[in-house]
Amino acid sequence: MNRIDLENVSKTIRRSEVLKNISLHFESGRIYGFIGRNGSGKTMLFRTVAGLIKPTAGCVKYNGQTLGADIDIIPRLGLVIENVGLYPEFSGLVNLRMLAKINSLVGEQEIREAVSRVGLDPDDRRTVRKYSLGMKQRIVLAQAIMEKPDVLILDEPTNALDEDGVEQIRGIIREERERGALVLIASHNKEDISSLCDRIYLMKSGEVTEAGE
Repeated sequence: MNRIDLENVSKTIRRSEVLKNISLHFESGRIYGFIGRNGSGKTMLFRTVAGLIKPTAGCVKYNGQTLGADIDIIPRLGLVIENVGLYPEFSGLVNLRMLAKINSLVGEQEIREAVSRVGLDPDDRRTVRKYSLGMKQRIVLAQAIMEKPDVLILDEPTNALDEDGVEQIRGIIREERERGALVLIASHNKEDISSLCDRIYLMKSGEVTEAGE
């Protein structure tokens, strides 16, 4: 059982408090949803949990280890967040091959399976530059799931997808939960949140409340 604990997490940027004294607990095999307007702090919260930024106060712990002190990032982490970098001059498959070399956890078969799983053709030689927005979203999700992460952080995972694509990605997210992953998701699509999540949180001006409270 993996767990993430946020203990009194705050973040101040240019004298503006973008996260305000947040304490939350997450555990594996569950999906936690976050809703809120643009600028409410969702992406900043996800960046903090992922270890991409350090809180100004408080801490994030993964299995009792403090991010930024005991460990730099969550060891087996899948991430879909704004501005995920892809090399536009290469195909999606080649991009994933390069990313897979960083951790050396998966081989060619797993990479191809991840591409197929999100509805793309691993043998499509088109470069990412020629991908539609929906295809780019799919390949980014493929890189997040290809190493079977223990923690999956998804910021707007169904963005730019058509109805069939949305349903396909929701199915993958459910499968990841059944596999035992701890999943955090933020989405403007309320049905994403209501149909997928075991627990739902509302974010407003850097503060978090649980839906129904």
